[in-house]
Amino acid sequence: MSETDVLLRRGLKLSHLRLMAALAEAGQLGLAADRLGIAQPAASRLLAEVERIAGQAVHLRTGRGIALTAMGEALARRAARVVTELRDAGREMAELAGGGAGHVRIGSVTGPALDRVLPALRTARLALPQVTAEVVVAPSDLLGQQLLAGRLDFALGRMPAGLEGELTLSDPVGVEPVALMVRRGHRLAGARRVDPTDLMDFDWVLPGPEALLTQAVMGRLAELGLPQPPQRLATASFLLTLALIQQSNAIAPLARAVCDRFAGPGSPYVILPVDLGIVVEPFGLLLRRGAILTPVAARLAGMVMAQGGEGLD
Repeated sequence: MSETDVLLRRGLKLSHLRLMAALAEAGQLGLAADRLGIAQPAASRLLAEVERIAGQAVHLRTGRGIALTAMGEALARRAARVVTELRDAGREMAELAGGGAGHVRIGSVTGPALDRVLPALRTARLALPQVTAEVVVAPSDLLGQQLLAGRLDFALGRMPAGLEGELTLSDPVGVEPVALMVRRGHRLAGARRVDPTDLMDFDWVLPGPEALLTQAVMGRLAELGLPQPPQRLATASFLLTLALIQQSNAIAPLARAVCDRFAGPGSPYVILPVDLGIVVEPFGLLLRRGAILTPVAARLAGMVMAQGGEGLD
């Protein structure tokens, strides 16, 4: 072995890597032991072995549990990758043995979930009848964390800040226009033309200030010389946003594609007749850097990207 294999030569095993990955996620030795299905004394012994092998402390005890040192964080980060890759290897072998059967975990921001993921899953029901899937709809930063934790195979979103070295993002798919949606019966809903200043008389429902949608909205309003709108509730929940605008006079900026689906004839929602020119940066296919999709996941990712549509955090 070369000098780069020093940890293996010193006896580092998969059980040590599994513990470090669990510790990074759980933050407590007892919780990490539970996740691995071992007793806490056994986990303590494994942790002591890791420190002997590393030759340095990998953890510090705190009042709330365990904090990893810089050495521990580095080892845990790579341990999580190894554990995830081995898990994916097992899934790929099972898919090959099952003749195309498998389970795919997809993440997506709101718009692509409707315009790309759902149509792809409808196609997959016929083309891949033995494949099951689960879909997580969330902002890009949360999707990135779930990708790194191995809970998702791929996601449709934007590159989360600070994760450029951990994830890869495909070429952008397209720009995303934003429309303003309100309840049917809203005072502005029946107007032939809405003056942008009239919009400031009502609450706006937006995610938190770090969300790309909020940043795009606030930036465009500033360009137009408009003030920040009243905002008494911030939420990233799409369902809560729909419920709130249905039961109040609030205004919700949402992807035009999303509005078109929920503001049709007979719907309790309508799109305001005003275009502020709000556009959110395009999304792409997010993957763990260096990850190899299983054959079934790769095929479903291809189906998803082949669809047309728009998306939105």
